[in-house]
Amino acid sequence: MSTPKPRPNLPFSKLIPIVVGAILGLFLRLVLFSGEPGSSRSAMASGFIWVSPFVMGAVTVFLAERQQRRSISYYLFAPMATTALMVLGSLLILVEGLICAILIVPVFSIMGAIGGLCMGLLCRLVGQPRNTTLHSLLALPLLVVLLGGDGPGPERLGTVERSLLIQASPAQVWGLINNIADIRSEEVGHTWAAWIGVPQPLAAATVMQGTQHVRQVRWDKGVHFDEVVQQWDPERHLRWVFRFAPDSVPAGALDDHVRIGGAYFDLNDAAYTLTPEGQAVRLHLRISYRVSTDFNFYANWLAQTLIGDFADTMLHLYQHRAEGTDLAQVTP
Repeated sequence: MSTPKPRPNLPFSKLIPIVVGAILGLFLRLVLFSGEPGSSRSAMASGFIWVSPFVMGAVTVFLAERQQRRSISYYLFAPMATTALMVLGSLLILVEGLICAILIVPVFSIMGAIGGLCMGLLCRLVGQPRNTTLHSLLALPLLVVLLGGDGPGPERLGTVERSLLIQASPAQVWGLINNIADIRSEEVGHTWAAWIGVPQPLAAATVMQGTQHVRQVRWDKGVHFDEVVQQWDPERHLRWVFRFAPDSVPAGALDDHVRIGGAYFDLNDAAYTLTPEGQAVRLHLRISYRVSTDFNFYANWLAQTLIGDFADTMLHLYQHRAEGTDLAQVTP
């Protein structure tokens, strides 16, 4: 087993492996993984999500080991820097939106670190790897694309449920559910979803369309959609399905990969249930959704977190409006 001899360092030479790895990742995203949603060349396909950061991490360590022997911590953390730089680059050249970029960083970091660690251990076992190792790594994403099938990822259905006791009458809360306007940013803006750029609610009003109750909802960034009521029991229960028009989500309001009703994510239905408890009422919110990706275990966790965050915010909003309490006491 041979150990690479240290080479004279050029200015910024320690950054070269990281920069080259990030450039490789951007190249893969722009050239190989720019296909239509659901295809093996999509940016949401397993080839890009799992294989690309692994290759970026491995290439980073391969190049670094050509300079000198690196530590185990380098094998783990340098690839993380590589994937973070790649994600930042994709934002700067407007390939990805902020929401997707933030949500994918943990997966990229872990897979990059695994790739770097595997390459580092290989270097310690066999010495400096040959160029054929690098060629094999570069061919791996292409091989995954060629062997991968097209079509949506496996479907997973989920439900989020939240409840909150509100010191008000069912009639008061029911009225707010069906007509709430002028929602201020301080009432809903203290959420993770708001922090990463997800549009926030502005107003909702129930109207009659023929014989059908329809809640018309407006969010910021120009987002608007209908909630078509399926069950209507005044002051007790309200269930609806979502209806989106072609112009419901303007361009740039949501990243394509998390667009509601898209190939990867959708909202199915939701319901409010009001249960009197003494002089108060318990407001229960249930929201069901679908995720269809090659990494549903992570996508489902994200959906649970973001939708749960939104549900808590809406319940506290109704509590604030119904009770007239201080925002600081009820805002999560």
